[in-house]
Amino acid sequence: MASSVSRKRADEPPRTPPPATADSDAQRDARYANPFAPPDELEPDSETHPRSLFGEILDWMLAPLLLLWPMSIAVTYLVAKSIANGPFDRALEADTYVIARQIQPVNGVAELRLPDATRDFLRADNVDSVFFQVLGTRGELVSGDRDMPLPHEDDRPQPGIVEFRDDVLRGNDIRVAYTTVDLPGRDAENAQPVLVQVAETLDKRSQLANDIIKGVILPQFVILPLAIVLVWFGLSRGLAPLHALQSNIRARRPDDLSPLEAGRAPPEIAPLVASFNDLLTRLEQNMEFQKRFIADAAHQMKTPLAGLRMQAELALRQDVSNEVQRSLEQIATSSEHAARLVTQLLALARAENRANGQIFSQVELTDLARLAVRDWVQAALAKRMDIGYEEPPFPVEVEGNAVMLREMLSNLIDNAIRYTPSGGRITVRVRTDETNPDLVHVEVEDTGLGIPPAERERVVERFYRILGREGDGSGLGLAIVKEIAAIHGGTLAIEDHVYQETPRLAGTLVRVSLQRVYPARDKP
Repeated sequence: MASSVSRKRADEPPRTPPPATADSDAQRDARYANPFAPPDELEPDSETHPRSLFGEILDWMLAPLLLLWPMSIAVTYLVAKSIANGPFDRALEADTYVIARQIQPVNGVAELRLPDATRDFLRADNVDSVFFQVLGTRGELVSGDRDMPLPHEDDRPQPGIVEFRDDVLRGNDIRVAYTTVDLPGRDAENAQPVLVQVAETLDKRSQLANDIIKGVILPQFVILPLAIVLVWFGLSRGLAPLHALQSNIRARRPDDLSPLEAGRAPPEIAPLVASFNDLLTRLEQNMEFQKRFIADAAHQMKTPLAGLRMQAELALRQDVSNEVQRSLEQIATSSEHAARLVTQLLALARAENRANGQIFSQVELTDLARLAVRDWVQAALAKRMDIGYEEPPFPVEVEGNAVMLREMLSNLIDNAIRYTPSGGRITVRVRTDETNPDLVHVEVEDTGLGIPPAERERVVERFYRILGREGDGSGLGLAIVKEIAAIHGGTLAIEDHVYQETPRLAGTLVRVSLQRVYPARDKP
């Protein structure tokens, strides 16, 4: 076995079948790449995304709040105005009683005996203008301001009762307190009670009302944004279980169909979790049925295909015409290809069935890779290839299943041999990462045609083959490698490679990265 030969060829999918075939590669790819993907016509329109639940709840909570806020300002203004009128109305009422008590009948005529000091006191106001008026029994002005507006005849109060009204005097809004005084001996038929009115402008009242409104409204400019923030925070906390459920689902591997934990789900989303778990159960049952069908079909086909190939090879030993010989050779080749496809289907089914609940042990990867290379030496020599193996000077172990890892190595090497021209070079290498010694890489280099960057994500899909590539591959090799690597917590990478010692040689490098483990005595 040669030593350090390296070549760049990754598990390249085969070329397309003849165009006359009913199933093209594109059709096969559409069937197998994602059998559960919805059809194009069911894909959601990016421009018609539904609104988020968070936004809907936030709107329904904040919209009434923002609508009621202006209404609360209007109500606050009316209440503030009513509150502001209270003390000033009581002062006007007191002034009205003071004036009413100073009215005396003199020769049957009302007369106001109001001291000058009291008169000056009534009008002493630094903010508002104060007015008063006394009208006699026949409507004559007894004292005060002549131009004060009069109440409606039907609105005149009973004697001794003070009433209030809003009015206008000299272009100013005023508040008026008024009452009547019944003079003794007045002519009831031709005379009416004496009318006493005291009024003032509304400056003090407006100022007090504005102060009340400011005291109530201004804090709302702080409280309202704070309420919005608290509502936002409360909604975020309330929807946290949904976000946790979303993160749980997104973090799952594609092959993890185990039920979600419904115990911690709030009662509101528990039915959703239960329905989702039911869907997962049915999906898992459906996939298990498909896997069993593939495995059973592959097992049933394996023996007849082997018999068909054997019979074709036996027939080739007989003396037959050239035409019959070519037909027998085609039968032998086709049966060999079909048998290999069946073997790979079985390997893929085994890998998928072992994905869940697999118990791993420590596997010496360097020894396993050496044995895998040895298995393929004859196949490489048959194509006049130089196959080599490189390993570190110390054992490298990983946690895994030895049978599955050897299957992975075999598919990597087989893929490189199939897509490397005769006389090419292949190098299988096990090495630790330069920057992270806890990471181990299994690499297969070849001098094949390489894989275009645009195709590297596609070649790991089942049954996908690059158009125009020759070879008898089935498109399952790298799919098996990726599946086994994922089961072991590893990753698969495909790169271009150019040999430094021979720059004209180029090809593909396929790398599987796994987590390294150490025996208890060797742990660093």
